[in-house]
Amino acid sequence: MAGRPLIGISTYLEAGARWGAWELEAALLPAGYPRLVQRAGGLAAMLPPDDPGLAAATVARLDGLVIAGGPDVEPVRYGAEREPRTGPPARARDDWELALIDAALAAGVPLLGICRGMQLLNVAVGGTLVQHIDGHAEAVGVFGRHPVKPVPGTLYASIVPEETSVPTYHHQAVDRLGSGLVPSAHAPQDGTVEAIELSGGGWALGVQWHPEMGEDVRVVRALVTTASA
Repeated sequence: MAGRPLIGISTYLEAGARWGAWELEAALLPAGYPRLVQRAGGLAAMLPPDDPGLAAATVARLDGLVIAGGPDVEPVRYGAEREPRTGPPARARDDWELALIDAALAAGVPLLGICRGMQLLNVAVGGTLVQHIDGHAEAVGVFGRHPVKPVPGTLYASIVPEETSVPTYHHQAVDRLGSGLVPSAHAPQDGTVEAIELSGGGWALGVQWHPEMGEDVRVVRALVTTASA
């Protein structure tokens, strides 16, 4: 195990989780996330919501960071009114994960945002979101698939150079890109931005889909490889 980089993964915080005889507040993370990090050669550490003032100290202990999927980002974070189909806020997660993203960007710690994590990366640097799009989710609680096409010359294209079919479940998307970000993949069917990345140095990538629900480990392996350096 020596030499494996430590990759922190943000988590849910749910009031009424149930297992066995218990129903308690719990920090939750679908098992696909740590398993993907482990398959890619990293050590996985869960990062439940905490005091945002501790984010820099937390990131300083990590070699890489994954911001996991989850609930909709509260629209006030990007200066918008809540639309009817936007989900309820998860303010503790928003506070904590925004602070983690800021700390990772400031420290140059490799960062991967998955679904909500990509959207939050965009918001963290001044971008905005589309609060609802159709055609990117199947039935409630069911992952679908659709193709994603890389933008030539980007970090993402250097990792996954071909068009691929990816596991997807989301109803929000990037609208205006935040400062320093460029699009690095699109959905061919409607042009939705499917990946974003930091331009001009640093390793920060966001993907709209859910690699933890598929077999392709290339994106997370690239994170782990960079974190190892």
